[in-house]
Amino acid sequence: MATAPYNYSYIFKYIIIGDMGVGKSYLLHQFTEKKFMADCPHTIGVEFGTRIIEVSGQKIKLQIWDTAGQERLRAVTRSYYRGAAGALMVYDITRRSTYNHLSSWLTDARNLTNPNTVIILIGNKADLEAQRDVTYEEAKQFAEENEDAFLEAAKKIYQNIQDGSLDLNVAESGVQHKPSAPQGGRLTSEPQPQREGCGC
Repeated sequence: MATAPYNYSYIFKYIIIGDMGVGKSYLLHQFTEKKFMADCPHTIGVEFGTRIIEVSGQKIKLQIWDTAGQERLRAVTRSYYRGAAGALMVYDITRRSTYNHLSSWLTDARNLTNPNTVIILIGNKADLEAQRDVTYEEAKQFAEENEDAFLEAAKKIYQNIQDGSLDLNVAESGVQHKPSAPQGGRLTSEPQPQREGCGC
């Protein structure tokens, strides 16, 4: 039995990067499944999620890859940077070490993605303000704070498409037009990566 046509115009690939334990998987689950994961193990390799959003009247499917933050797994997760249209770089406001490592994450993001990749900084765990170890002013110097990081990144990527600075014919752009419908105007089921457990 055939499924309904795809109901989006573009696919944007995102990656979420940052040290282990900063809450990358919590952000992914909150955004894609609209629920908070109270407790789950650290991601080993990558975790994957999707959500369709609307930007400037266009439906856009976000393909979000949550990467492991452990140093020993970085060589493996770096392969997921290729073709990312957006990178969300996360640190924990209560752990200065995660903030201090941002320059390394930013270097990886700049070296392994294309020049038009939108990179947004997220200071996570704001609910633990009393335990803050990195001041807001410090983080603001590194990048402007964005509360709706996934949506803000999508808006910037869409603007890059509109102004022509993002070439959709290049695979590394991280953006695809929606798939064309086969004969009869119907599409078959879209394959999805296997998901096992929470993987936070």
